[in-house]
Amino acid sequence: MQTNAQNPSLARQLYSMTWPMLFGVLSLMTFQLADSAFVGQLGRDPLAALGFTLPMQQLIIGLQVGLGIATTAIVSRTLGAGDELRAYRLGGLIITVGGSLVFVICVALWFLQEHIMTALGAEESLLPLIRQYWVPWLMAAWTGAFLYFGYSVCRSHGDTKLPGYMMVATSLTNIALDPLYIFVFGWGLPGAAWATVTSFGIGCLVIYPKLLKRHWVRFDLQELALWKALKQLNGIMAPAMVSQLMPAVSAMLATALVAGFGSAAVAAWGLGTRLEFFSIVVVLALTMSMPPMIGRMLGAGDIEQIRKLVRLAVRFVVVWQLAIGLAWVVASGLVSELFSSDGDVQEVLAGYLLRVPLSYSGLGVCMLMVSVCNALGLAMRALLVSTLRLFLCFLPLLWIGSQINGIDGLMSGALVGNLFAGAMAYSFYRAGMARLKAEVASGKA
Repeated sequence: MQTNAQNPSLARQLYSMTWPMLFGVLSLMTFQLADSAFVGQLGRDPLAALGFTLPMQQLIIGLQVGLGIATTAIVSRTLGAGDELRAYRLGGLIITVGGSLVFVICVALWFLQEHIMTALGAEESLLPLIRQYWVPWLMAAWTGAFLYFGYSVCRSHGDTKLPGYMMVATSLTNIALDPLYIFVFGWGLPGAAWATVTSFGIGCLVIYPKLLKRHWVRFDLQELALWKALKQLNGIMAPAMVSQLMPAVSAMLATALVAGFGSAAVAAWGLGTRLEFFSIVVVLALTMSMPPMIGRMLGAGDIEQIRKLVRLAVRFVVVWQLAIGLAWVVASGLVSELFSSDGDVQEVLAGYLLRVPLSYSGLGVCMLMVSVCNALGLAMRALLVSTLRLFLCFLPLLWIGSQINGIDGLMSGALVGNLFAGAMAYSFYRAGMARLKAEVASGKA
């Protein structure tokens, strides 16, 4: 990334850092939607079983994203200090710690699966199908996390193109294998997970040899001051991870609320959640590309430039996400028929698409503010924003809406909650920036 003096256009800098991640994340969301479309052709029960795994998936994603944030911060900072050897060993440490943590979580989820599904309100008839799907899905989750840690090391060294290309390649492979595994081989719902295991496994076989060839990871960890490195890692990772895990906890509670309206509602809610992931892909790419830019500006003490960058990003997100929401409203009927053959699921999904997407601008601003606060070193503020979004704005309004007007009211509650969360997050960011600016000014004085 060029300095501001070399390239005065913030928009151009933001674009050049974001587009590789945009296409990569977009491809990941596309294969997840393809999974849902293929599984939706199997009927209501497989789709509902898929929907019940989404909260667990968000749990694992929260851990890996939190560790990815720590990777970018620690490794890039160490490289900036000129200690390349330590940066390489930190890369090896992060991959080892991350792979081990996700493995332990996957094993725990396997043993606790029936308790989790019962707590989420899964019907008894769905448990055998979920149990059949659970092993390949957990293998896919671990493989995907392990691949993501490799991507994080690449981004910390300034390479966003290789992860972006690999995300596209693995997603296309997954989409190609889905119909083969699900229908041709007759594996049904587990076939979707096995397709993911295969594509992510191929990605690992490509990315890790490249990391080793570039010497970006080393596993001679005995040469690393291990306790100090783990403490440094945890100082950034823990708040970021808790912040990322909040949506998983919220998703579990939201799924439990939705389950009270039957399996068709759970299936539609799961589909809607996947469409939401797809809809906020630009925001996700921005949350990956902006922190390195903000870090450099913060290091130079250029608070005003950070404010301009964030203002630019927020305006773009509001307009873009509003356009996406309106597009889902217009296409609600067609999309609901495309993603499910069940009439009840189609009806609930159409209701979802008429309401929730209109709040994606608020959700996008909130996500962006969490990423910006983490990049500014305001990790606890970011955690507070995430917590309040879910447990003050989102979940209470889901419950209130469901009490007023059933499943339609619940979705209206999601709309209002996301909009409130966006306004709240931006006000927290502005207060944090004012405090940070005062600290920088007093330091210069």
